[in-house]
Amino acid sequence: MTKRELVVRIAEETGLIQQDVMAVLQKSLDHITEALEKGETVEFRNFGVFEIAVRKSRIGRNPNKPEDVVTIPERRVVKFKPGKIMKQRITGI
Repeated sequence: MTKRELVVRIAEETGLIQQDVMAVLQKSLDHITEALEKGETVEFRNFGVFEIAVRKSRIGRNPNKPEDVVTIPERRVVKFKPGKIMKQRITGI
């Protein structure tokens, strides 16, 4: 599902104008991104948690030339942990 498809679906279900739905959705995504950028955790009850994790630096190798060693630097990544209800709905348990 794309952002556009989500906007159309919400607009149809709520009767709101697509432009308004798009503006609210985009603003929500912007604020989530800003919070993650600051290192904050973003939690939506029963949906899931977005958080920042730090991947340690490591050694990488080219499979075609294993003698070539490349150092991959430490970096921040976004991790998502699904909430209880989402997990139940997806796994069927």
